[in-house]
Amino acid sequence: MKLISWNVNGLRACLNKGFMDFFWAEQPDIFCIQETKMQPEQVDFQLEGYEMYWHSAKKKGYSGTAVFTRITPKSITLDLEQPEHGGEGRVMTLEYDDFFLVNVYSPNSQRGLVRLEYRMQWQDDFRDHLMKLDAQKPVIICGDLNVAHKEIDIKNPKSNVNNAGFTPQERQKMTELLEAGFIDTFRYLYPDQTGAYTWWSYMFNAREKNVGWRIDYFLVSERIKDWIKEAIIYSDVMGSDHCPIGLII
Repeated sequence: MKLISWNVNGLRACLNKGFMDFFWAEQPDIFCIQETKMQPEQVDFQLEGYEMYWHSAKKKGYSGTAVFTRITPKSITLDLEQPEHGGEGRVMTLEYDDFFLVNVYSPNSQRGLVRLEYRMQWQDDFRDHLMKLDAQKPVIICGDLNVAHKEIDIKNPKSNVNNAGFTPQERQKMTELLEAGFIDTFRYLYPDQTGAYTWWSYMFNAREKNVGWRIDYFLVSERIKDWIKEAIIYSDVMGSDHCPIGLII
């Protein structure tokens, strides 16, 4: 089974930048998208053979997630339990026969870390959500987690300490999530690979120079680590400031 995740930074724009070419070249069983920045009625396209599920933010042009799947889910749950986390289209939980799939776009702590306190609470509630799912059956989590976990996951760690996405607090929450029983699939297969990034600033030719961050992940419940066959970073695929990532199980 092939799963792909991509923060498209606006699906309507990405559709004009090669999205369909990549989609049909890969033809994954499940394709998860973050930062759709749209309502479903704002674009008219179908993917033959796929069911399409959308979770848009109330605020237009902001956030949002979607899942395109060949396999019909048994159920779909949107958001976390806490009402204060609703309205931004950040979490989709799809139940399949053998696992839960969680498509997530984690909140950004923002410039000046103005949203860091909220982000910390969100992380705790998100982890609790995953733990409840994991008590029932294994979980696969994918998406933009908006944190570079270790120094190896960012080109310039020293100069980015305390910037959003690389604060000690955010990195610690990622550590806590993994210690709760989840595996970072890419690092499981490639623990020492450097230069493996999934996001690059649009400024200073960062992508051409590979000055990036690895902030997009596939995580799985530790007890299904033997399912992991390959973890892929499609760093040459353009169309967004993020590149797609893949998991074969």
